[in-house]
Amino acid sequence: MDRNDYSRKRRILSAKLIEAREKADLSQIQVAETKVISQSELSKIENSARRVDFLLLLDLAELYNQPISYFIPDKTPEK
Repeated sequence: MDRNDYSRKRRILSAKLIEAREKADLSQIQVAETKVISQSELSKIENSARRVDFLLLLDLAELYNQPISYFIPDKTPEK
């Protein structure tokens, strides 16, 4: 995977995490209150400044009431 493709997929994941959190009607602070992740770390992930660990992604998917497949980008290239 080239660097541009990696960056694109990381931005997509970040956007999907924000979208799922907002669909769950949760703020970053409310997520932090669950003790799954701190608000500052969540912010870094949502801004693509930090990678998200798969086990953390599983916890966030459960918290946001989304299947893990929700966060996986499709294979269609973005134009």
